[in-house]
Amino acid sequence: MNVLVVDDEPAIRELLRATLQAEGHTVHEAEGVREGERLAANRRIDLYLIDLGLPDGDGVDLVRRIRGWTQRPVLVLSARTLEQQKVEALDAGADDYLTKPFGVAELHARIRVALRHAGLAPGGQRQLALGALTIDLDARQLRDGAAPVHLTATQWRLLEVLARHAGRVVTTRQLLREVWGPAHTEHSHYLRIYVRQLRQKLEPDPQQPRHLLTEIGVGYRLVA
Repeated sequence: MNVLVVDDEPAIRELLRATLQAEGHTVHEAEGVREGERLAANRRIDLYLIDLGLPDGDGVDLVRRIRGWTQRPVLVLSARTLEQQKVEALDAGADDYLTKPFGVAELHARIRVALRHAGLAPGGQRQLALGALTIDLDARQLRDGAAPVHLTATQWRLLEVLARHAGRVVTTRQLLREVWGPAHTEHSHYLRIYVRQLRQKLEPDPQQPRHLLTEIGVGYRLVA
């Protein structure tokens, strides 16, 4: 995963970088709200870890703005302990709240829970069938029977967003925002290229798609 850490304490960033990289994740770091928002807009981020007491603003505002364009998991890491402060962060869109100081084992447990919740499709489905293919949102995998089908990171992110909204139209702008970030909402040619690639993996006849449908002038729908 790509993880964005927004925290003004170098020691906390170092700890998070070490433990997340040890799990194979890529870590992007910011010291404040403005830098965090810039990175969030220009990187494909899978998970956000955000402090609240930042030097150039309140992390709650950053959480709220991130929630305006993505449903990727947001965990707040903060020394604030008052119940109202926690409620405010959660109401702004955070998935969970971890009070400093925290243990690494608890951090990873909270991350796993947040990722599970983010991967749930409508109705609580975690697996969706497309003919002989299965989308497994927990395993982050597309399978043909028992054999995994190789997808690039971007192809999976696009498929995952469509799967979480299976049966519903997802607009072009929403897909661009969630897969590539809010700075790319006008780059619809990205989406057309990756939809074409996904159809090569999903459809028996990519020229006559049955699962990944175009809603002309609006966006795309995944029929599972």
